[in-house]
Amino acid sequence: MHMMPDGRRLHLRDGPIDLIVEAYGVRNQIHVAYDSAARRFLTILDELCSELPLLRQAARGNVTPPQGVIARRMAEAVEPYAERCFITPMAAVAGAVAEEILETMTKETELARCYVNNGGDIALYLTPGESFSVGMVDRPDRPSLFGRLRIRSEDSIRGLATSGWRGRSFSLGIADAVTVLAVDAPAADAAATIIANAVDLPDHPEIVRVPACEIAPDNDLGELCVTRAVPKLCSGEVQQALASGASVAEELISEGLVLATALHLQGQSRVVPLALRTPNLVADKSEPTEWSVTHA
Repeated sequence: MHMMPDGRRLHLRDGPIDLIVEAYGVRNQIHVAYDSAARRFLTILDELCSELPLLRQAARGNVTPPQGVIARRMAEAVEPYAERCFITPMAAVAGAVAEEILETMTKETELARCYVNNGGDIALYLTPGESFSVGMVDRPDRPSLFGRLRIRSEDSIRGLATSGWRGRSFSLGIADAVTVLAVDAPAADAAATIIANAVDLPDHPEIVRVPACEIAPDNDLGELCVTRAVPKLCSGEVQQALASGASVAEELISEGLVLATALHLQGQSRVVPLALRTPNLVADKSEPTEWSVTHA
């Protein structure tokens, strides 16, 4: 745990959990928030490991519910998908950790705004009049922005997450990146996994897939095949894969599980509009590589 060289951001790392935290406001309140985050962070990995066997099991409505607060957030985030596909609470672990640290920081402090970034899965806190500008990256191995958006305090968005086959977690699909906006970080994290899995060409012979257990024997996906390499696709194939993911995104939006999604594959992007339950918001593609979230 240490401050970044800029003196503004706090870096918290323990095993696979790697957070960048930044708070804005009065200096003494920022210090209190960072101290709270550091104290809570000390307990998180052990807390999750104590229930790891349960969290790696397929989500089902009749299993024993987890006990830890973060584990419960994970289970709640994936519960809507339990009957439609294979998913475990681990699909929401990064977002749930970010959400817990954010809540800890803002519970007893007066901050103007704050974010907790857990490897691209981000929890946001905004007071009236505040906003964040967010860049969307398609390839973590050579980061470049494929889109930008501005999230304001009056928007419903308080969580965003990105998933894809090039990321640090396994994916069943071929998306370079799927960025999801939702009401909180665990919800965004779970939905990003689902939509990224759907961006796919299941019968393409040149896509390399390997059973997850051969790469990481103790992972939660077992013998499910995860994507390890994607060939250069023709434009029609890219559009077909993006359409598959967009169809799932539209379904989740109609159910109120997602507010907006941006899908990216081999230089092509598709933006799925915001949820009907927030009709005052629109996704405005004003330039080929820029999106904004604004009032209609």
